[in-house]
Amino acid sequence: MDSKTTLSELPVPAETLLALMHAQGEVARLSERERLFSALLGSVNAVLWAFDWQTQRMIYVSPAYERIFGRSAALLLADYGEWRNSIYPDDLEYAEQSLAEAVEKGAAEFREYRIIRADGQIRWLSDKCFINRQIGSGESLTIVGMAEDITEKKQLEGELQRLATTDVLTKSSNRRHFFDCAQREFEHANRFGAPLAFLLLDIDDFKKINDTHGHQMGDQVLQRIAQCGATALRRGDLFGRIGGEEFAAVFPGCDPALAQQIAERLQREVQRLIFSSAEGEPFGVTVSQGLVSLRIEDAALGDLFARADAAMYQAKRQGKNQIVLA
Repeated sequence: MDSKTTLSELPVPAETLLALMHAQGEVARLSERERLFSALLGSVNAVLWAFDWQTQRMIYVSPAYERIFGRSAALLLADYGEWRNSIYPDDLEYAEQSLAEAVEKGAAEFREYRIIRADGQIRWLSDKCFINRQIGSGESLTIVGMAEDITEKKQLEGELQRLATTDVLTKSSNRRHFFDCAQREFEHANRFGAPLAFLLLDIDDFKKINDTHGHQMGDQVLQRIAQCGATALRRGDLFGRIGGEEFAAVFPGCDPALAQQIAERLQREVQRLIFSSAEGEPFGVTVSQGLVSLRIEDAALGDLFARADAAMYQAKRQGKNQIVLA
């Protein structure tokens, strides 16, 4: 073929061949891009998704869906109910409301909720989404998003929160957390005129226990007392270690008679405890408690604390192993 020959001068079969070769090259390039795109999607550890708001139909979900949810992508694409059914029941209302708000606002940068995998595992998701509006023959509103598994992050946050609020030895509330919570309960009781009881508890002769049986046994006594508190108190009550051998409790919405019953139950639980010395000799422990209830004249939580502290030391002076009401 002469170098000056133009494409229009080529025989038809040659034109067709060049067109086919060009098309084949384009197909190869597109296939390569598709393979690359699929590989990238497969490696992303987050669910990329697209949802048609009008038809309430999931129109795309990336491969990570099956890894994170442990469910079939085909079933999800066939029925959006699969997504709803996978959301933890307590979080379903929030997940649906926040999605509707995203439609109004155009995006939702912060959505966190739990899902239940097909194998029963509960996982936390961070699910960001935004709106893609396409105007054509009628308006099409598509929500696109990315759902990332943040379970490990949530567990770490929970552990840090636990460490910040829990006494390491006894696993009960530490002093700071206890008084923060007690202050909130005090303010709530004052605002709504609700009853509130406050209790202080001190282990009798704790120094003697440490000196006679060692600090390891003393730690065991503290742990068992904390367990008694967890057993005797109601759900919603607060029990914490606020000093070396001193514990405190707050009973929200609890009238004086009921508070006394709870304190007596706690006293009996402690009296049932049996410990064994290094020589195998059994011994028990006792506690002195000071119990008070909120009065009209109590202007601050410190007023309850002071009265409970005085009552507790009165119990000590009166022979220990008893509850003094004030």
